[in-house]
Parts: sequence; C-alpha cells; structure tokens
Amino acid sequence: MTSKAVYLGELRVEATHLKSGETMMTDAPTDNNGKGEAFSPTDTVATALATCMLTMMGIRAEKKNVNLQGATAEITKTMGSNPRCISKIEVNIIMPKIGVDENFQELLEMSAKACPVAKSLHPNIEQVVTFVW
Repeated sequence: MTSKAVYLGELRVEATHLKSGETMMTDAPTDNNGKGEAFSPTDTVATALATCMLTMMGIRAEKKNVNLQGATAEITKTMGSNPRCISKIEVNIIMPKIGVDENFQELLEMSAKACPVAKSLHPNIEQVVTFVW
C-alpha cells in the first residue's frame, strides 16, 4: 500500500504517504461546492505532472553533475465540462542559469515530456509545456 486517504467531512480529505508519514489535504474547489482552502484533487494531478517533470530533469542532470536547484514550474489547470474533467494542463518550466549547451537542454526537455505522469494522463488532456532557459 502506498498511501491512505480519510474523508474528514465538508468535502475535505487527508492523505498520508505511508512510508514517510507525510500528509496532505485536499479540498473541493469553490466552483464545485468546496471551500477551496487546499489543493483540489485535480490540482494535485496538474501539480504531479510538473513535479514529475522537474524530477525527471533532475535525474538526467545529476547523471551529468549538473545542478538544477532553483528550477521552478508554473502550473495552470483548465477544467472542461460534460463531463467535468481536466481538459488542459499548462506547465511553464523556468530554468536557472546553468550554462548547458542546446543539446543538453533538448535532452532535459525530452526527459520532462516523457515523465511517468505525462505518459499516464488520458490523451484527451492537452499538455502544453514551455521552457524558459
């Protein structure tokens, strides 16, 4: 078992990562009867895409002794209707000035776009990824 989630009432859930004991809350968004006081479940999906991309880039960079510390991702999630679902996730990755050549930049970008979360999302979810070097 990876994690455990407990419904706390009022459209709020607490999830615990069993190996580390770390917890996170989700809350229904305000446009779906919630308070919007924490990540919504769909926010976590969009954020998982970005964090997976940064992690895969970090793995690739560490193999070349390149430090990506300070790389950031700005995430925008767009919801669709009929059915209500994520229709688009935009990830804007801003890279620190690390002084790598264009070939390595391309390798890092390919690593990001091939991350397991990107490959796990339904093909109807548009993924728009940009990089700022």
